[in-house]
This record gives sequence, structure tokens and C-alpha cells, in this order.
Amino acid sequence: MKFTENKLEQSFTELLAQEGYPHSLGNTLQRQIDEVLIESDLHGYLSSRYANQGLTDTEIKSIILELKSLPASDLYESNKRFMKMLSDGFILKREDHSQKDIYIQLIDYTGLEKYKYSAEELITIVADIEEEYIPEDKNIYRFVTQLEIYGSEKRIPDGIVYINGLPLVLFEFKSAIREDATIFNAYNQLTVRYRRDIPEVLKYNAFCVISDGVNNKAGSLFAPYEFYYAWRRIAGQPNEVDGIDSMFTLIQGMFHKNRLRDVIRNFIFIPDTGKKEEKIVCRYPQYYAARALFENIKKAQKPLGDGKGGTYFGATGSGKSYTMLYLTRLLMKSEHFGSPTVVLITDRNDLDDQLSKQFINARTFIGDNTVESVESRADLREKLQGRQSGGVFLTTIQKFTGDTELLSERTNVICISDEAHRSQINLDQKIRITESGVTKSFGFAKYLHDSLPNATFVGFTGTPIDATLDVFGQEVDA
Repeated sequence: MKFTENKLEQSFTELLAQEGYPHSLGNTLQRQIDEVLIESDLHGYLSSRYANQGLTDTEIKSIILELKSLPASDLYESNKRFMKMLSDGFILKREDHSQKDIYIQLIDYTGLEKYKYSAEELITIVADIEEEYIPEDKNIYRFVTQLEIYGSEKRIPDGIVYINGLPLVLFEFKSAIREDATIFNAYNQLTVRYRRDIPEVLKYNAFCVISDGVNNKAGSLFAPYEFYYAWRRIAGQPNEVDGIDSMFTLIQGMFHKNRLRDVIRNFIFIPDTGKKEEKIVCRYPQYYAARALFENIKKAQKPLGDGKGGTYFGATGSGKSYTMLYLTRLLMKSEHFGSPTVVLITDRNDLDDQLSKQFINARTFIGDNTVESVESRADLREKLQGRQSGGVFLTTIQKFTGDTELLSERTNVICISDEAHRSQINLDQKIRITESGVTKSFGFAKYLHDSLPNATFVGFTGTPIDATLDVFGQEVDA
């Protein structure tokens, strides 16, 4: 099948409608020509969601005004601030100062914690606790086409997914049958022309989609073209797909409402500081791996589990460090784990330095200001002593030598091992016979496990061996 741009728009409209995104034409929306928010949707969502707290009309208008006041002239910083508000919510000071402040979420994420992801099938299923009520998704979804936006020039994006009146995902289509209009032209349209002419709509952008029907990719507005990726697998489907089929997996996978809310909340990373504009949207293997590992860690947590959180096999270039980062955010934000402590362990100093730089620059995303490199075992002991929750600590396995003194007995300590082979799985005793007698010793991993007896251990490796599974547990995703 060959798509014209009109056919592409129609196909995406139909696929999104099947996922629960009703279609609206731009000229049917009530708005000023220079406005990009659907204020009636945002007002309706906020008044309904916070009716019990007595959110007033004036307070709703103040929220909308704050969003509209983000300067489009500093697009990256405004988008960074908006994404923080969108993913983590914010505190609203009340109009009546005698009333308690309200924690506001621009998207209702209620219910995401009630779903879990099967490590075997990677499908979304209702949690085991039957009596738990999973509330209805009351967010307001729309797929809007032919919306005229006036900035320095008039532009008409091919499609926009709105949630609660916020233009979160922009679509740009190009025909595969036109040699002069490639998917790269769609990328340029978004990142060059729209950024120049209608930056107002991009302040609120979570990510973008470019498609010619055969190639269907998603990525950040600030990412290079080569970092736009297809979503090539959906829940319950073990095989990856390409071509036209990837259009279906993109919509049924990434735009499943629960998954889209999850991606927006937990899987879009913006560093705290940097010399360049950087915003990373997860790839589908990172998403499925982080979610599957999270569920497996819950099952493996002691005292009911065996402490083996699972093994993830990721080839070079698969973005393992970002998968670890997404997993860490899930753990730190989870009600189940009650603000756990995460210890990240590598077997080389260069890997430790690389991870440390990335994680220390991700404190906001992780949701904990205590993200620190550990200089020695004594340093880690000092940092863990008396700590009942929180904290992310990065170290190398070699710092666990010949000392089995207890570091923590807590069950919500999660150890994530990078390059989980060689030195990180040597639990066996070694016996050496010398002239002075017999000496007994263990590998670094033995001292680590004895020092954190109730922790849950997770392994990331690109070089799988049987002993890796013995130490960290079953393969969770590959």
C-alpha cells in the first residue's frame, strides 16, 4: 500500500479512534486564532478532577495563565519546566490562604499503579487484588487535524494529540510516493519550520511522530533525526515488525492510553543541566525492559521473594544506562517500595564514571536529591547507616573486598549491577594452599550479598553466562 498524506492522516485518525482518541477538526474548536491550548478541555478537566477540594474558577484560570506565560522565546527551558509540571505535578497555593494547598496533576495518572506488566508476555493486566478498584480514565483525549496556528507564519500541523487541552504530541506526515517529500522532510518541518514559526505549540510538546506510512518513528523535538525510533512491538507480540506494520504497533503500543500516560510520566528524560538541548524519549525495548524488571523486583523482594530481581540482556548500543535510569525512577516513585535505596554497581571505573555523570545529572528525574558516587566501602557504610529510605549510590564491585560487615538489613534496597558477569557473580569460596597454610576467600559478589542480605539484586549484561542467571534470576526481557 502506498500512502498519500491525506490517506496517512485518515489512517492515523482511524487507528487513534480505535484507541479512544476522538477526532476533531481544527475549525470546530472554540479558541482564538493565536491560541494553542483547548482551554475548555483543560478547565473542564481541572474543575472535575479537583471538585472535592473546591478548586475555584479563579484558581483554574491562574493555572492556565501560568502555562500560557511560559516564554516561547526560550523554548527548551520552557518545555523543560512544562514537562516537570506534567510528569511530577505541582503545588497550587490557594486563593484563600486559610485552605490547604492542592497538589495539581495536569494529567490524571490514577490507576497506573494498579496495573502491572507481565514479564512473560509484556502485557498490561489488572492487578491480582480483585477488590482493588481501578478508576476510570477521566482524562480528555482528542486527535486534532487541520488546526491553523498563527505565529510568525501560519502553519497547519498534520495532527496533534491533545490530553486535557494540552497539545502533547505533534504528527507530521509525508507521502512515501513523493520523491521530494521524505520522512526526513517531516522531521525538518517539525524541528526547523514549526520551531521557528509556531514555537507556542511546542512549549507543551512531549514528543513528535513522523511518518510516511512505511517508516513510522517517534522522538524528541530536540533530538537529532537518527534518534527517532520506531515502536516495533506491542503487548503480547514477541516479534518485532517493520514497514507498514510499524504504524499499527506505534499506535497500539505507544498510544495505548495507559502506556502513553506512563511514557509521559516516567520515560521522558531531561537532564538537570547541560551545554546542549537534550531530551530523551524512551525506545520500546527500554520501556518494556524497565517495566518488566520493575514487576519482577516486586515479586522477588524479600521476605516473600528470593531477592533475585532478574537479568536483562542488552547488546551494545541498546541504551542500557537509560533503561537503568527509567527503572530507577519507577522504583523511587513507586508507592509499593516506600522510597527505596538504589545501589548501582559496575565492574570498571570508566563505567562507574559514565553512570555517575548521567545519574548525578538526573536528580530531578529520579526524584531524589541524594544521588552520589561512593568512594569506598566505608563511605557506603556511612551513607547507609541510619538511612531508612531514599538515596541512589554508585560504586564499583571491587570496593567490596574481604569485609562482610552488615551495611543494611532493609528489604527495600535494590542493587542494580551493570556488566553483570565476571566479578559480579563470583559467590564461590576460593581455597589457596601456601607454605604458611590454607587461606579461604570469596569473590567480591559474596561480600556484597552478605553485606546487604535482604536486598534485591538485578543484573544488566551484554555477555550472558549461566552463572548470571543463578545470581540475578531469570531473564526478564531481551
